[in-house]
Amino acid sequence: MKFKFNIILSLIFLLIGKSYSQFSPKSYILSQDKIIGKVSSATPSNNSISDIIIVGDTVWLGSDSGVSLSTDKGATWTNFDSNPAFAGQSISAIGYNQYVFWAATATSEISNGQTVSVGTGLKYTADYGKTWISVSQPIDKQADTIVAYGNNKLRALPVTVPEQNLIYDIAFTPGAIWIASFAGGLRKSLDMGKTWQRVVIPPDFLDSISPSDTLDFCMQPVAGAFCSENNLNYRVFSVISINDSTVYVGTADGINKSTDAGSQYPSWTKFTHTNESNPISGNFVTALGYNKSDSTVWGATWQADGSTEFYGVSSSSDGGNNWKTFLNGEKVHNFAFRNGGEVIAPSDDGAFRTSDNGNNWVIPTSITDASSGVSILTNIAYSSAFQGNSIWVGTADGLARIDENGSGLWQGSWKVFYASQPVASQTQTYAFPNPFDPQTDNLRIKFSTNGQLLPVTIRIFNFSMHIIRTVIENAERNYANDSAPRDTWDGKDDNGNIVPNGVYFYRIDAGSNKPVFGKILVIQ
Repeated sequence: MKFKFNIILSLIFLLIGKSYSQFSPKSYILSQDKIIGKVSSATPSNNSISDIIIVGDTVWLGSDSGVSLSTDKGATWTNFDSNPAFAGQSISAIGYNQYVFWAATATSEISNGQTVSVGTGLKYTADYGKTWISVSQPIDKQADTIVAYGNNKLRALPVTVPEQNLIYDIAFTPGAIWIASFAGGLRKSLDMGKTWQRVVIPPDFLDSISPSDTLDFCMQPVAGAFCSENNLNYRVFSVISINDSTVYVGTADGINKSTDAGSQYPSWTKFTHTNESNPISGNFVTALGYNKSDSTVWGATWQADGSTEFYGVSSSSDGGNNWKTFLNGEKVHNFAFRNGGEVIAPSDDGAFRTSDNGNNWVIPTSITDASSGVSILTNIAYSSAFQGNSIWVGTADGLARIDENGSGLWQGSWKVFYASQPVASQTQTYAFPNPFDPQTDNLRIKFSTNGQLLPVTIRIFNFSMHIIRTVIENAERNYANDSAPRDTWDGKDDNGNIVPNGVYFYRIDAGSNKPVFGKILVIQ
């Protein structure tokens, strides 16, 4: 699970009283010619890769524009962003179970001048995307204010709208699908998403619950008109299953564990930064993972609101009773595992990797395609996966795969899959992202030499048409119209200073061809 969507903690939308009904699943069918002809590509359709699942030679991706699939280890890709099931939506979580692939989707809207995340449900396929079944975002009726737990009748805030109600993670136990949702909490379905049950977990003031307990608390993530309780443990971000009956759930108040998850009323134990001798680093648990090779549980344990908490990674080899912490200060998004205890923890500062139980961690020094020269220009890694001797890394700036040569960690040949729209001819160009923020991005400049090897010069001009930066000068380039852009501008002038906000222009001189111009808007 990868944590990326913006979170607005005010849940005013959930208190409005708007009611939705549970819709029947919809089926979207792609004909075979569409799958092979119109959506086949050499790259995924988006460069922000939120999650990766590997099944044999098959690679499933979740990105900011939908799902991508390769059944030949990345040689070709099928992109489903044009499918009605995914149009205009981002992927917030993906999962795979018994030949069925699941994807949770989300979008955003502007409300009162703020961007609000909106859950748009789940989609699943059992035939490699030929048919997609769509399930509406789980929501409650206005009258759904009571949840049974043993002999207890607990008050529960009805989550009646999809705003701030989106799915961050998916897990499976026999006959059940589990979802982690910010506003909706932990839920499970026993009928492939047709109906959903709210799952009772401990409130903030209890470290464990059992159906034999006498309980009195309110199931809601923030205080409001419904009741005054503010339960961080009902803001749920991650969930994994490690066997048929054991489930771990990560929230804004720690890690919850059940060993009888298949029962009607599971019991739960909660691990926090303050309730154990060897605790997790922080209570905001954005991702969970399980390494089968050594039976360890891993958590991306961010700082929540405790003064002694810290960003990092926590792992336990005894079912959560004791935790070791690693990567102090790092914001980790996901995990990948391989036999022998090898772990990758993608983070804001790169894909950290260890092969010695966390004693040493290594990140790639650079990621550059050995053939095309295209580089990943960000340190932000969201996802990773092992596939034999190959390792996949999903970043905020493209997808990469390294085929290792056996000489050490991250040693081998990189292949970068970078999506960009082709230019029609060598007389056209564009630059992106545009608008451009030099504090967070590198500007990529797309152009073509029409497949000829030519000396190329790229210069940046301010609005008064004064040269402020020469990006490259008489550098040999041989770009086809569909080549991924590898020439970039970092937003600095020739003196190394970041340029002020404003409109800038760039000029491309390629051999004796007529110069080509483009415009850039810098906004910081």
